Amino acid sequence: MGATKKGIHGNIMKGILWAALASAFWGVSGTILQFVSQNAKIPAGWFLSVRTLFSGIILLVISAIIYKGNIFNVFKTWKSILLIFGYAILGLGANLLSFFLSVQTGNAASATILQYLAPLFILLGSFIFMHKKPNKIDLIVFLIALVGVVLSITKGDISQLSIPPISLFWGIISGITAAFYVVIPRPLMQDNSPLTVLGWGTLIAGFFFNIHQPVWVGVPQLTSGGTIGIGAIIIFGTVLPFACLLHSMHFASSEDVSLVDAVQPVMTFVLSVIFLHTQISFMEIVGSALVILAIYILQNYKRKVVETEIDKMKL
Repeated sequence: MGATKKGIHGNIMKGILWAALASAFWGVSGTILQFVSQNAKIPAGWFLSVRTLFSGIILLVISAIIYKGNIFNVFKTWKSILLIFGYAILGLGANLLSFFLSVQTGNAASATILQYLAPLFILLGSFIFMHKKPNKIDLIVFLIALVGVVLSITKGDISQLSIPPISLFWGIISGITAAFYVVIPRPLMQDNSPLTVLGWGTLIAGFFFNIHQPVWVGVPQLTSGGTIGIGAIIIFGTVLPFACLLHSMHFASSEDVSLVDAVQPVMTFVLSVIFLHTQISFMEIVGSALVILAIYILQNYKRKVVETEIDKMKL
């Protein structure tokens, strides 16, 4: 029995390490995104057209190799078609756009923290639209996160913002759309692989972005750094992290791997300070830590609830 428990624990740790690597990749891509959006001066519309189009193609090619013709199952019913288009436009596309604009008008560290509030927006949506009352732990987590965000965006001085108001606006929108990104595709995940859903969602978002701004129109003057940055975001921001996340599911549950989401904002903060010379105050660090702590408490609580329900079912 001890050996079995040791093996299970070892597998869970493998899963957590792979998930941490995925989160680290997303953190790296967030920092590169700040360089691309600010230093390389690449227009949001053109960049998003390129990113989503090529990321979607790469993900669907990988998915087709693994799952063959099953990648077209998402179009079997009108409900699944509506869900995939809703996910692509209201979730993935809107999230990529709002996050890019938040980074471009502010910085990657602040934008990442604001987007990290997605689980709280999910709770708020459940209360408003489904009349699901939050419990005590939800309220505690919400208050901790709220204090953390206020400290992060004001540096502890309520009379001023550490980021432009427009960046705060887009950051909040990115948090809301990140909640859509999580909730809308859930029914699709029951009959389709996450890789396939992400691939189609990204490609459909790319189609709509290209209607507004085709990749061959208004191509900016790209430096070698800008070109490398775009390629790095496609690889480190989409392909590699999702591959690592999928691999982590072979060893641990989604509840276990979700506990290392905090690696992303930490990585973004550290890299932004080192490479982009982003000025971050002590109060911003404290505020960001509070947000990360709040989400960790929420995810850990939910994991324990799930484990308790499973144990009851076994009895």
